[in-house]
Amino acid sequence: MELETVSLDSSHKREGFECGKEQLDNYLKKQASQDMKKQLAACFVVTEEENKENIVKGYYTLSNAGIPRDLVPLKYQKRFPKSYDSIPATLLGRLARDISYAGQGIGEFLLLDALYNAYVASKKIGSFAVVVDPIDDKAIKFYEKYGFILLPDSEKMFLPMKTVNQLFIEK
Repeated sequence: MELETVSLDSSHKREGFECGKEQLDNYLKKQASQDMKKQLAACFVVTEEENKENIVKGYYTLSNAGIPRDLVPLKYQKRFPKSYDSIPATLLGRLARDISYAGQGIGEFLLLDALYNAYVASKKIGSFAVVVDPIDDKAIKFYEKYGFILLPDSEKMFLPMKTVNQLFIEK
């Protein structure tokens, strides 16, 4: 099974999407299109054609963000000019896969695709890290498995772009 992401559009059937987290389900069904129209987030989906319909198997969103300088661990803070109160970052705002596709590697695929898109964008628009705001302990464990670091005094996690770059460096 070859997976690919595309930008969410009206052809994608999302009414039946269920990931087990009502907040993430409702976002896809009710808010994602509006956020895209307002340019608040880009939403990417993995779909499967079923009865001539594009069924959403999973999705993620990306947008620009900033990390307050004082939340960034000291070993990274030292690298930034003192004039930066907020450090540029890419927000991986939401990531979810439908529960009926559990165990197929879709969550990992979505994360790697999001990191790749963040990497490509960081070559044109500065971004120190990819930031996530895990919805629960299960999500924290998922992101920790891929090297995300908890931001002190915050519920957010980050992965330095330097680490992301190492995944995708052109050889």
